[in-house]
Amino acid sequence: MRLDRRSVLKGIGAAGATLLVSGVASASDGQARYIAQTNNRGADVESAGFEVLNELADGELLLVKGPEDAVDNLKDTNGVTAAVRDLELELEPVLEDDHDEIPDDPDDVYDELLWDKQIQDVREAQAHATGEGTTVAIIDTGVDENHPDLKNLDDEASAAIIDGDIASHKGDPDGHGTHVAGTVAATGDEVMTGTAPDATIVSVDVLGYGTGSFGDIMVGMEHAADVDADAANISLGFMIAPQEFAESEDNVGMYRRIFEPVANYGQRKGTLYVGSAGNDETDLQGGWLRLWNGLSGVIGVSATGPNDKLSFYSNWGRNDVDVGAPGGGYETEQKSLDPEADVEWPHPLNLVFSTYPGGYNWLAGTSMAAPQVTGLAALVRELDSGANPQQVLQAVRQGAEVADNHGDSDLGAGRVNALKTIDRFD
Repeated sequence: MRLDRRSVLKGIGAAGATLLVSGVASASDGQARYIAQTNNRGADVESAGFEVLNELADGELLLVKGPEDAVDNLKDTNGVTAAVRDLELELEPVLEDDHDEIPDDPDDVYDELLWDKQIQDVREAQAHATGEGTTVAIIDTGVDENHPDLKNLDDEASAAIIDGDIASHKGDPDGHGTHVAGTVAATGDEVMTGTAPDATIVSVDVLGYGTGSFGDIMVGMEHAADVDADAANISLGFMIAPQEFAESEDNVGMYRRIFEPVANYGQRKGTLYVGSAGNDETDLQGGWLRLWNGLSGVIGVSATGPNDKLSFYSNWGRNDVDVGAPGGGYETEQKSLDPEADVEWPHPLNLVFSTYPGGYNWLAGTSMAAPQVTGLAALVRELDSGANPQQVLQAVRQGAEVADNHGDSDLGAGRVNALKTIDRFD
């Protein structure tokens, strides 16, 4: 049977890394939601019939609700320089891989299952830093606070973004965010050890229980900065062609531009955002709308396999990928999916093993690659707490290996190496 791309991605658990636009976003009372950019001089949106849900980037952006088909009215409001409809998003569902043969000792798990950590020399790096004193935010579907390897979750700082507002953390109904969190900072108390096991995790649920929109992700990014996260993981790769996205290319560009003030806000607060490149097997250059890699202050990450080749599903792009990191799978479908393939790590072992609600799971995708870098950023910040996001990014790039040069279209500066990165601080 010939496998199409969708069935292949589901078969390896990679589909959960892909964001889709499911429609325009509405507030809980049914009114339309919008995002407005302002001149910072007090935009008078209330008098135009809109209600402010949240202010972002020190007032430069407003999340508002109001009547349907009122973008032009909002644009014409005094103090508003641009406006777009907020868009509702959803993750493609993850297909779980059920495998029972999991060692019960964290050291054995590292040796037998965590190829992704081994090729980064993570255990060797942890002799020097473990993320102690740092905070990592997981902007995703939530994190399972009851998981035995995720007891380092800060429940008070964690939040669910619902209807553009910050609400109490509720857990993870999907599993995607829990898997990402384990790769970053699982404690190893039971089975799984992340790159930065002594870091504090903050869950920022933007898709699990909330409305799940561009606006909600913006609020989540700012919340991560406001709780002083050293690094914030955004494993929510998104890209789409202009003609498929909006009626005009100007609208496509605007959706990207409105995220810049939020990314800049995080930079000023000291938070490095880490974004997955997405799983569309596509060069990100050439007019695509792509988020969140490519924004200032966001390090873009492509996915590699156990042989350091770009994984077959991963996006790439010279100006959008800063580094590559282990995300699972090989450079071909056959090598990735065939349990009998002549490879060192046959399926499912060539995927990324991590925490999952109720246990553990193998998944693959650029979603699994980005948290490798987020954990590494926590190690850097432990060793140099005064490093700003740009300096952390440069340290990660300078410690990368494999690529022929630091401008490789597949891997940027190269595939990350934890030990080589932190050795620069000794």
